Amino acid sequence: MNASADRLTGRLSDFAMMCGDPSGWIVSKPCIQAWRLLHFPAVMIRCFPLQTSARRMTLALGLCVAVFSVTTACSSTPKTQDTPKKTLSGTDEQIFLGDGVKKNYDPNVIMKRGEAFFEKEEYAEAIVEYNHFLDLHRTHVLASYAVFRIGESQLKLTKGIQRDPTPIQKALEAFERVRKDFPGSRYDGPALQRIQDCHDLLAQTHLFVGEFYYRRGSYLAAAHRFEQIIKLYPDKSVSPDALYFLALSYHELGADDWASEKLTLLAEKYPDSAHSRKAQSLLAKIGGAQPPILLAEHVEPVPPAPATQPTAPPSGDQPSLASALVPSAPVTSFRLPSAAALSQSFVSCRLGAWC
Repeated sequence: MNASADRLTGRLSDFAMMCGDPSGWIVSKPCIQAWRLLHFPAVMIRCFPLQTSARRMTLALGLCVAVFSVTTACSSTPKTQDTPKKTLSGTDEQIFLGDGVKKNYDPNVIMKRGEAFFEKEEYAEAIVEYNHFLDLHRTHVLASYAVFRIGESQLKLTKGIQRDPTPIQKALEAFERVRKDFPGSRYDGPALQRIQDCHDLLAQTHLFVGEFYYRRGSYLAAAHRFEQIIKLYPDKSVSPDALYFLALSYHELGADDWASEKLTLLAEKYPDSAHSRKAQSLLAKIGGAQPPILLAEHVEPVPPAPATQPTAPPSGDQPSLASALVPSAPVTSFRLPSAAALSQSFVSCRLGAWC
């Protein structure tokens, strides 16, 4: 009756001798699974004897399949799936890897690295790469492009006219270098347009700082800023504002004769400006009616001045502000100042002993 169970028990001893030591201990994982597969049905057959041998064999076979399924499901370790690395999209960032010599000296690799930083809006890092390119490959066909990109990166670093104008000045230097070192290149025309943009930003910066000083009551510092605009940028859109606030600053400083000169120039040169009515009211308040002879030489002909001359500027070692503020050449022949000349205008004072 228990012949099937006896046969399974005998198989257990055989597996123990094959897979373990003489004492019968099973040490390998496959043998442990086989021992479980044979031992459990043998115990079940002895504990639950059935009427017929066919039914006992069917039960034993079913139990073997069930135990084998559970054993393999619980004991097997999940296979690690080899997930492929994500493919780099956009700019080929493999240029940051690879051979050290090629990465540091190859012109194409350096340029691609600079372009990658520029596209990611990391402009400071892009400037470093473009300068590295120029240090190693000054005569390369892309040298003019590298200098132009340096200027564009500096402009991108500009945070507005309310902040430090150093990036604007550096951008201006880069664009001037494009025109000087690479005349006739494809970036000559775009560099000229960027130079105009830089001068517009610098003029607006002077105006912003001057208005700030004027609101705080620092009329001397405000007059210095407005004076720079009249001298360096007489043809810019901020010139009418600079003339008006310069006249106001002179009026607050007690120099009404110089204020009258600037108001008269504003009325003649910019009759449609937003400050024309205010300028006329202030001019009437001051008492000036006609422009001085000095300013009449640089504007369109006007009726002769009356015999009475305006009050002369203060004498002594102090320079004449009126003569310093008049451009040395007509607007038609006006040339924008270079970046080297502009670098000193933010730190020097042209008002002599008043500073």
